[in-house]
Amino acid sequence: MAWHKRLETWAKLALTLLASVLFWRPGRRRPLGAPLPSPRKVLLVRPDNRVGEALLTTPLLRTLKDHVHPPPEVHVLVHSKVARVLQGHPEIDAVVAFDRRYLWLGPLAPGIRALRRAGYDTVVDCANWSAPSVTSALIARMAGPKAVVIGPGVWPVNLLQSVSVPARLDTRREAVQRTHLLTPLTNGAVAQGLSFREPVVGIAFRGYLEAFTGSGSRRAVINPGGRLGERRIPAEAFAAAARELLSLGYAPVVTWGPGEEPLAQAVLAGAPGAELAPATSIDELAALMRTAGLTVCNNTGPMHLSVAVGAPTLAFFLRMDMERWGHAVAPHRMVDLTPLVDGASGVRLEHRVAEEVRSFVAERGSLTG
Repeated sequence: MAWHKRLETWAKLALTLLASVLFWRPGRRRPLGAPLPSPRKVLLVRPDNRVGEALLTTPLLRTLKDHVHPPPEVHVLVHSKVARVLQGHPEIDAVVAFDRRYLWLGPLAPGIRALRRAGYDTVVDCANWSAPSVTSALIARMAGPKAVVIGPGVWPVNLLQSVSVPARLDTRREAVQRTHLLTPLTNGAVAQGLSFREPVVGIAFRGYLEAFTGSGSRRAVINPGGRLGERRIPAEAFAAAARELLSLGYAPVVTWGPGEEPLAQAVLAGAPGAELAPATSIDELAALMRTAGLTVCNNTGPMHLSVAVGAPTLAFFLRMDMERWGHAVAPHRMVDLTPLVDGASGVRLEHRVAEEVRSFVAERGSLTG
């Protein structure tokens, strides 16, 4: 670990210990398994700036609405950059966009006073067990001075909690583990599956989708982008996927995000007959994926979005924990290409990707035929 990272870790540790002393109140700590009052107003805290992390909170929404009686009012605090991902979700009563840059001001940080006045009786720190977030733990504690604060049972952030929940030992899937945080409120019952609002699209894009569906051809979305370049497979491999889809009678539509149009064009150059999607908002991309009904992508935010709208999703992982971050449940398939890319296998990457596409399409046909 680099010295500056080590220094940052020790600084966060010291801050957590200091905060646990400053925010300590007698009788606040509850043993795991002790009965909790049915919550009236819940705040879920996940101030991460990634689209996928925002979508990974959605199983908690359904859990609260379906397994807590009466269903509580649910607010979700997220990073201001991803508030758009959850705005309008039918199971969210309010989205709180939070700027964490000023958290060093403590209770005086912008937005904290409004949270404290909101009167939450339950606050859930939706961080994970492997990399506990001091920022998330601090926000959760300050947002609910009189609330029951629930979070992952890992030191030192557990010092700021009322109830600390141990990680499940029977799964590493992040979407399932995150929802497990709510079991003290639901007697163990949880909902599964990501979700998204009904996409809101403009007139022009609605016309594009109507032409898209009216052509009579089968479509598939290919999204070759990703936030981290070293964790996405090359454009040539996605071109091979597009060529395989074309041979199977599908019309591939290559989507792209900000700064990714050259990447999309590289895929098109290797797959004559594929088409370039127009620029899309997150709602338009969701509508496109749902309408096409088949997505090929990297492990990235659009992968979680495709799963959330119910489109069968074939996602390729590279140098990431597929078991933890993937959605290896029907109708989706996750494929770890790390051994092929980083190893000495004689199998060409493009050939393997084409094989996976062919197999995935055949499997989908057998399930729907």
